[in-house]
Amino acid sequence: MSLQPTPDDASGFGRLERRNTGAPMSDINMTPLIDVMLVLLVIFIITAPLLVSSVRVNLPKAEATSAASAAKFLLVSIAADGTLTVNDVPQNSDGLVQSLERAARDDPDMELRLRADTAVPYGRVVELMGLAHKAGLSHIGFVAERPQAAPQAAQ
Repeated sequence: MSLQPTPDDASGFGRLERRNTGAPMSDINMTPLIDVMLVLLVIFIITAPLLVSSVRVNLPKAEATSAASAAKFLLVSIAADGTLTVNDVPQNSDGLVQSLERAARDDPDMELRLRADTAVPYGRVVELMGLAHKAGLSHIGFVAERPQAAPQAAQ
């Protein structure tokens, strides 16, 4: 539709009339929709890592299922006093690193089963996991005890 001055007014300051220029446009303009979606995508990309790192989780205690037995595994235990054992043989830190590297050399798919006392600081457990990963062991399992079942009342 366009507005044109009437032909009787040569100066162009007369009355404007409408002319029908054709059928209405039936296509949807996708550009604004795409712009809005891209802005939302950028907002989600920026805020998603912030939401994940700010969530505090208090994990519940649950009865675990029995773990599948691996063909080969290396059992590393950390006692409450910090004593390290590899397959029930006491080790110092250097001996532990050598045992981990030897196990990774023998079988890169070997599983490391980690038994840590509840009194062991979390940082020490993470340090041991880092040593195992550095040695080449990427399969790490945590050994835990099942909670004691409460005796049921006699009926």
